[in-house]
Amino acid sequence: SISIEARNQWIQDAQELFNELPDSQDKVYAAIDLAKLEQPMTVVTDTSQHNSCGKRQLEAETETLLNQAVSIAQRIKDYRSESFAWGELGHLYYCRQDYQNALDFTQKAWWMADQNLSAKDSLYLWQWQLGQIFQAQNKKDKAVNAYKEAIATLEGFEGEQGKGEQGKGEQGIRTDILIAQRNLQFDFRDTIEPLYREFAQLTLKRADSLSSDSEQYQTELNSALKTVDSLKLAELQNYFGNDCLLTLFNQKQIDELVTKDTAVFSFMILEEKAAIMVSLPNGDKRLKKFKLSQVDSQRLIKEVNDFRTKIQESYDITKAFLTPAKNLYNWLIAPFASDLESAQIKTLVFIQDGILRSIPMAALHDGKEFLVEKYAIATTPSLTLTNPQALNRQELAALALGLTQPALIDGESFSKLENVRKEIENVKAQFPASKTLLDDQFTRKSLQQELQQTVYPILHIATHGKFGTIPEDTFLVTGNNEKLTITELEKDIRRLSRGSKPVELLVLTACQTATGDDRTTLGLAGIIVQAGVRSALASLWYIPDNDTSELVTQFYHNLQSGMSKAEALKEAQKDMIPKRHPAHWAPFIIIGNWL
Repeated sequence: SISIEARNQWIQDAQELFNELPDSQDKVYAAIDLAKLEQPMTVVTDTSQHNSCGKRQLEAETETLLNQAVSIAQRIKDYRSESFAWGELGHLYYCRQDYQNALDFTQKAWWMADQNLSAKDSLYLWQWQLGQIFQAQNKKDKAVNAYKEAIATLEGFEGEQGKGEQGKGEQGIRTDILIAQRNLQFDFRDTIEPLYREFAQLTLKRADSLSSDSEQYQTELNSALKTVDSLKLAELQNYFGNDCLLTLFNQKQIDELVTKDTAVFSFMILEEKAAIMVSLPNGDKRLKKFKLSQVDSQRLIKEVNDFRTKIQESYDITKAFLTPAKNLYNWLIAPFASDLESAQIKTLVFIQDGILRSIPMAALHDGKEFLVEKYAIATTPSLTLTNPQALNRQELAALALGLTQPALIDGESFSKLENVRKEIENVKAQFPASKTLLDDQFTRKSLQQELQQTVYPILHIATHGKFGTIPEDTFLVTGNNEKLTITELEKDIRRLSRGSKPVELLVLTACQTATGDDRTTLGLAGIIVQAGVRSALASLWYIPDNDTSELVTQFYHNLQSGMSKAEALKEAQKDMIPKRHPAHWAPFIIIGNWL
């Protein structure tokens, strides 16, 4: 890192260059950037880049630069840059805790953005900033309204739920921003994600002050859950960029999916603690409850990473994974254990957040048994994205593709998978109408041809798979030393499997998601959404293929006997618990429709 002297010299040089520039929109933005540069590296308070405050904001040069920016923008009549200049001045006063000036300048920014089409994409920033100022003044109702307006501006009238694929509404700018951000590598985590997290935190704080059996408590919780859902959609859109096709299901369809013996856990990792929201059956309606985690978010994240590392160490006879497994159970599940008992819950569905997506909930431990010994478990990126139709068990047939040979892709070598042949033969034995393609026969072209000719409810792929932080780094290895990217696979499934009969179940064995990266599992969750398949069975990390073969064969057997997908996986995993370390059975998860 550079010294303070060098940094100050650099800023001074930039300032001199700036003074020589002719008036232009670029000069306005340069002034704003310089004002931001003058803030020191260390940030005092920080939930996002959008509202970070540094010491230099208390100093005069920063204010002078921003006033210059306003004057230049007014001289050249550029409303868009003027809006940003006023907004940054508002932010400066917010940092100085001069809330009246902060409000005045932020409202000017809002007005300028609202008046001009070219500046509309910044409108949500100023509504968001107003929300932060009102919150600092403890004007909670005004803060909530400002946050609601910011989110409404972002989303516009996008995709009324249940109307099929999301259409871009009259004012919805989120899709444009998300796709642009993916291309321009703007950071979604700084410019959009914190808005949703801050608003969820605000509504949950309001709920926390109410009696849990009041109607207002349920209203606030529903608002928080809707915010979580919107964030999940935004994350997927940002991950997949332009190719993102979201089909949303309405409340009536969701009610068909979430049956009486099912509890839905939604997590949100907030600045201080994690929020755990649970939806439980309650007569014809569903009752929502929430608690904040007993430990702070940093401690929770550390424990999640510890659990993920230790549970993969199958040679460890000390069972070191049990400590984090018990801690996570105590923090995330135990606060609702009596509710689950009294509601006679059989299935737990998890809508995960961030790093929580990278761990198998099945292996959490209550001190006596694993969570999967008590409950069937599934995960979904969002209920509004989960196709509610149950599996049709009448004509189950699979297209089973596998790779047994070693492969070399982009200089990375993948070992041979000795038990894949047996795994594929077991699929054929289970579903006699199935078609199998092994090794050289398994290419993207042969996959396309098969999907085009025949309807296969199950697509079973036994090959090395790698899930990276972006879709381009997420691929499966095919039989000719080539890679089939997740985007190509999704396009083929969506285009070729007949719309009326989608692939009901995509099974991916031998996958590997990176440890400690919450975006890699987004690709895994996004598969079902993108490809339009109802559900997927996939592994969070690679496990020996003989164990995979045993578990998947048992899963199919259970499925045919009439169990739901989540129950079929539960029973297959329970069979392996006495015989194997959890590293060998825990990573398999059901994503999407669990019925």
